Amino acid sequence: MNAVWIVDDDRSIRWVLEKALAREEITYKSFGTAAEVLAALETTTQPPRVLLSDIRMPGESGLTLLSKVKARFPHMPVIIMTAYSDLDSAVAAFQGGAFEYLPKPFDVDQAVELVRRAIEESGHQAGTEEVLSAVPEILGQAAALQYVFRSICRFS
Repeated sequence: MNAVWIVDDDRSIRWVLEKALAREEITYKSFGTAAEVLAALETTTQPPRVLLSDIRMPGESGLTLLSKVKARFPHMPVIIMTAYSDLDSAVAAFQGGAFEYLPKPFDVDQAVELVRRAIEESGHQAGTEEVLSAVPEILGQAAALQYVFRSICRFS
């Protein structure tokens, strides 16, 4: 089973994530474009538990990929990465159903922890029941989401 699929046109980012996930014994598969991921989703019998995607790539963007993946696999956690972090792209990612928004450059250990949380989330979506009272009212402890919250407060 491919637990995590990585899609980024930057080979060095894919390499860093591959090494970090391998070190943690998390299975992965890497792609250079959104089109490659969409083609693989059409032919695979084992979709990923988590998708980690860059926003800006040749061809279709990560946000377009997010939209298409969410239409077919609504419960799959999708982590959106970008080197061009701004409020508009963060809001668009979350409105599109992103699990989390990861600005580059990122701390590799934090990225792996985020992937672990997403894998855990996909396990919950796969049929395990959660106690609803344990869910906090406001989600989003990641630094990127805190940035979004602070920006919203400034604009209001």
